[in-house]
Amino acid sequence: MAHLIRNRVFLVVAGADLLQQAGIWIRNMALLFYIMEQTNNNPAAVALLTTFEYLPIFVFSLIGGTFADRWNPKRTVVIGDALSAVSVLAILGMVAAGWWQAAFAATVVSAVVSQFSQPSSAVLFKRHVPEQHVEAAIGFTQSMSALFMIIGPMVGTLVYTRLGIDWSLAALAFVFAAASAVQLLLPSTPRVQDGGPKSSPLKDVRDGFRYVTGHHTLKLAAVMFLLVGISSGIVAPLDVFVIMERLGLQKEAVQWFAMLEGAGLLIGGGLAAGLSGWVDRHRSRIVPWTLVIFGIGTFVEVLSLWPVLTGSVRLLTGVTMTFFQVVLSALMIKEVEEAYIGRTNGIILPLMMAGLLIGTGCSGLLVKQATLFGAYGLAAALLIVCALVASRMRFTAPAAQTAAGSAVEG
Repeated sequence: MAHLIRNRVFLVVAGADLLQQAGIWIRNMALLFYIMEQTNNNPAAVALLTTFEYLPIFVFSLIGGTFADRWNPKRTVVIGDALSAVSVLAILGMVAAGWWQAAFAATVVSAVVSQFSQPSSAVLFKRHVPEQHVEAAIGFTQSMSALFMIIGPMVGTLVYTRLGIDWSLAALAFVFAAASAVQLLLPSTPRVQDGGPKSSPLKDVRDGFRYVTGHHTLKLAAVMFLLVGISSGIVAPLDVFVIMERLGLQKEAVQWFAMLEGAGLLIGGGLAAGLSGWVDRHRSRIVPWTLVIFGIGTFVEVLSLWPVLTGSVRLLTGVTMTFFQVVLSALMIKEVEEAYIGRTNGIILPLMMAGLLIGTGCSGLLVKQATLFGAYGLAAALLIVCALVASRMRFTAPAAQTAAGSAVEG
């Protein structure tokens, strides 16, 4: 990690990410409780809140990725977080005036801005973090994300219960403003112009699709993301039923198994960061084998009658998931040319969310027709098929790419 601690870009991006993670959980818990209070615990309103969080990802992911490939990445992340802060303050004013429905807009604004800033952060990593250190950098950020999965709900709940919605939104605006200010420390990162006439955004989108479909590994990654999303979508709504019907526990016990998975993600992130060299050398094997472990673990969960076994599987799944995420996140940086990073993310990553929606939509019907065992068995089979797809991936970057991005920021 010493090489990363000396890398200014990594420190700034990681610091901004920590602030954003804190803001996300303050937002998630405050808006959840506030909307429930305002609607008398209406489940439709809670579902609408979730829709407002995920729908912008579908609508703006490719748009944000396209413009992230055209714009100055430093300017994009700084202005994006600054606009988020200003927008949240405007929403706070409307909520204070009695327009509680404006709270939904806080989720929309945050989700939209992230579709522009996230690919820009990937561009910064591509340009300023040497390739041999990318896995360690991603492993560290994944660990921080996992840590907030564990402590985030508690922090967000504490802020809302002690301070209320007004101060929760004010804290959210402050966090976004702080993240914007931190990112001013980034070095100047102008886009390299090729000297030709600037193409239209629509042509950029078409070029992005041609780039992905012409890249063997990226095409397989797209299929893999879709299959993993469908599998995860099938089992996600059924988790609580496994806890109650197979383990004989109360539905509230689901939180403890979720925490075990979060702990696994935290442990896995630390291991991935510490073993970054090994991960880089074996990444072509890591992806299929992690999917095999997911598949086996999924079926073991529905077979298990013992909480200790189920909890152990969750912990192992969390550790394994981190290695899967690190390798795939590194793929999106190391195997993709800098000019196409935003569009590649905007094309491939939403496929997992599409899969999640497909799987979730089929989940209830599968249980009715084939019981829990059938639903979990199908999810496990999809993961095994996905492992076969992943085994055909070849993680070989073009020579021009390998030479790029070798400067370390002091």
